[in-house]
Amino acid sequence: MAEPVFRIIEILVKAAVAATGARITFLGQENIPQHGGAVVAMNHTSYLDWIPAAYAAVNRGRRLRFLIKAELQHVRSINFVIKHVKLIPVDRNAGADAYAIAVQRLREGELIGVHPEGTISRSFELREFKSGAARMAHEADVPIIPLIVWGAQRIWTKDHPKSLGRNNIPIIVNIGKPLYAAATLDQTQTALREAMTTLLHETQESYPHPAGAYWVPRRLGGGAPTPEEANALDQAEIVERAGQRAERERAPRNHQPGRLRRMQFARRIGAPRRRNTGTAPISDVGAHVTPASSGNESCDDTGAQPRSHSNGSAKAVGQQQRTGENRYGRAIFSHDGNHRPADSRGQRDHNHV
Repeated sequence: MAEPVFRIIEILVKAAVAATGARITFLGQENIPQHGGAVVAMNHTSYLDWIPAAYAAVNRGRRLRFLIKAELQHVRSINFVIKHVKLIPVDRNAGADAYAIAVQRLREGELIGVHPEGTISRSFELREFKSGAARMAHEADVPIIPLIVWGAQRIWTKDHPKSLGRNNIPIIVNIGKPLYAAATLDQTQTALREAMTTLLHETQESYPHPAGAYWVPRRLGGGAPTPEEANALDQAEIVERAGQRAERERAPRNHQPGRLRRMQFARRIGAPRRRNTGTAPISDVGAHVTPASSGNESCDDTGAQPRSHSNGSAKAVGQQQRTGENRYGRAIFSHDGNHRPADSRGQRDHNHV
């Protein structure tokens, strides 16, 4: 079936890769099946791992559907791509729906791209695997294709600046032989990790690694964190994100426009909404009233200049503000800042028009 949006994205991505001068080498492409479903299990060292992996599938006449963070649906342009390229949004706190969709797509003959590590590895070694890829293979009865991308972390990874210009960075994509589900899930998981570890080390052997470079694993003499150090950084990031999320949830209450906050305060103390009676405007009910220079002037809490009231209704309002009572006679504050006793809610100042 024709997918015009997918095709357009393929053309644009190829043009972007050509513009950067990145040189992608593909090894073991024949291991990607030309027909039928399969789970493509990839390592995760970069925000751009998906591009070389998708290239490998395209070279075999296939299209790779990835699992993607559900939060990205809030970005309108990305949500458009998700819908038209058949990506699968995953809520990390409730991934059952995405898992069911992925299994169904596998049964329909699609290639589904999965990062068993779940997130980018700061050490550039394989992190602990989640069980999703193995469970999908068991349930859909399809093979797992191990795939390693190496070199993309030099372009864009965590904690380091992007290098998106013309960089001529070499990238290797190494695809291993298909793995079939073992008797148990644990056995499948173990076989997958062993296959990907072997593939990763083979790929690294053919790639130049400058000593001390941030993108080179410590095991190979680089400056990347050790797996233990990377894990500590990951835990700190989780705590930081939780704090940011809590702050965002509080922000709407703490950063509302001043007028809206005053209106909400007025409602809490029992004041009715302001009505248009044809009189001169008055300060918001519930604002702290400061002594004016004359008996018929008032000032609201926004810093506006005092306004004169000319008719009897406005005069009554001015008297009402000077005594610190709202329209129902409930106490607010007197000029000396002391709280005044409130009358019952049902009583109303009948001098006010």
